[in-house]
Amino acid sequence: MRKIKLSLLLLIAFNFISNGQNKLSSYDIIIYGGTSAGVSAAIQSSRLQKSVLIIEPSSRIGGLTTGGLGATDIGSKQAIGGISREFYENIKKYYETSENWSWQNPNEYEQSRNDKNEDAMWTFEPSAALKVYEEMMQPEKIDIVFNERLNREGGVRKRGQKIVEIEMESGRKFKGKVFIDATYEGDLMAAAGVSYTYGRESNKQYGETLNGVQANKLALTLKGGISRNSLHHNFIDRVDPYVVKGDPGSGLLPFIEEGAPGVDGSGDKGIQAYCFRMTLTDHPENRIPFKKPDNYNEQEYELLFRNYEAADGPIEKMYHYGDPLVPWINTPMPNRKTDTNNQKGFSTDFIGQNHDYPEASYKEREKIIERHRNYQQGLMWTLAYHPRIPEKVRDVVSDWGTCKDEYERADGWQEQLYIREARRMISDYVMTQKNCEGIDVADDVICYAGYGMDSHQVKRYVDVNGYVQNEGNVEARSMPPYPVSYRSIVPKVGECNNLLVPVCVSSTHIAFGSIRMEPVFMILGQSAATAASLAIDSDVEIQNVDYNILKNILLKDKQVLSYKP
Repeated sequence: MRKIKLSLLLLIAFNFISNGQNKLSSYDIIIYGGTSAGVSAAIQSSRLQKSVLIIEPSSRIGGLTTGGLGATDIGSKQAIGGISREFYENIKKYYETSENWSWQNPNEYEQSRNDKNEDAMWTFEPSAALKVYEEMMQPEKIDIVFNERLNREGGVRKRGQKIVEIEMESGRKFKGKVFIDATYEGDLMAAAGVSYTYGRESNKQYGETLNGVQANKLALTLKGGISRNSLHHNFIDRVDPYVVKGDPGSGLLPFIEEGAPGVDGSGDKGIQAYCFRMTLTDHPENRIPFKKPDNYNEQEYELLFRNYEAADGPIEKMYHYGDPLVPWINTPMPNRKTDTNNQKGFSTDFIGQNHDYPEASYKEREKIIERHRNYQQGLMWTLAYHPRIPEKVRDVVSDWGTCKDEYERADGWQEQLYIREARRMISDYVMTQKNCEGIDVADDVICYAGYGMDSHQVKRYVDVNGYVQNEGNVEARSMPPYPVSYRSIVPKVGECNNLLVPVCVSSTHIAFGSIRMEPVFMILGQSAATAASLAIDSDVEIQNVDYNILKNILLKDKQVLSYKP
């Protein structure tokens, strides 16, 4: 805790500002959202000699990279270049310093996802990521404002198709030449009147096979590969969904939706599930034991109990993949910590409880976030201590807890919810499943994405046999990296000519499931800042940036714009 507070003080001390008077009233580039993409964009803006401001709605930069996602979803390491790769190289340098190993001997750490001889490291503590970002930003001329949220109702002032000023809820105003929306939600994009969508398109809309409703089945990709849709992260057979087993008149248990999920492949406004990527430790001196929430409702975990109780034989035989006992993916991080993620049918994903989030007000979002935290706190206490959980499961989970030295909250929980997907821009180029599979190839590449097409579960429902199922999970793996189009991060011609959107990129739900990885967001943030700088220097609209010049700058800055396996 003390290390994090000192780190934040140092962050404010050099080239940064907090909520006092900002140094400038106007900037070349204004970045709304200090996510990984926002940090990368700010560093690149400064290196290109542009005045730059980050406006971060919270009190912590880095988004998910500093908020729990230390087990980086990489795809292809060879496709990661520029500032993104620089970050991961600096992570390795950070852990080569002995003083950064407080709770573990470095020789004891199993190098998950890391090859000993490579120049980068891909797993890390969130606190380490924060320090590395701060060190990378320290020599740059970057201003930052914390705890300021955009006034989404009238806070974006445009002259024609150009944003000239944005206003915060507090009344503070900022003028800029070019703006970058680096938020996970796309709030600046939406408030600027740019076209966007959320939820799942139908397969018919863009000629896809893995979009829309995805029930329990094996599906074919466009190139004939296999996608295991909703087979994983689902319940075992015959888990009863009713309050009183076998009695539909007693009503459904919490978090189960009425009715069928819809025709397979049809579109809807469902959002893949969110969770907190927990940073846990089993070190007794750094561990905060799981606590039962004050508003704990045992019925909310009845499906978890029944899933264990429905096992036919030893519970270790319930599943053929992942952890045989506990519904988690507990990836080891340095210093006896983990990045803990969702796994199995009832886990950390709060399925179906986030569908209103993209369009919700700030107050409504805060309630959704707190509801996710309470659910997950209750889940972890239940797994660790509830007598209806098998003893061998409790023995494992109760050894773990949140960390004293990672986040600002006294309970060890982070503020950053894993917003896997919210709004997505609709521009003149929409990235689709065809791009991910190499059928369509963008000719204005600014990034290579290489993770499989992936979606977490979206809904929980009762199947035709009267048992509970999850729907929405897609796992289509083993794709070579593919180009991401420059046009996918700029609005349609005629909508806004000085805004870039490197996170909520123009893509379908299933394509975004591949693109939405933190290393890719950093690459897109750097590319967006480069284009912004070029637009300023050339005095052109962001849609009219000379791609050949942009490409040459990106290559000079060690971006990867071509790929051979």
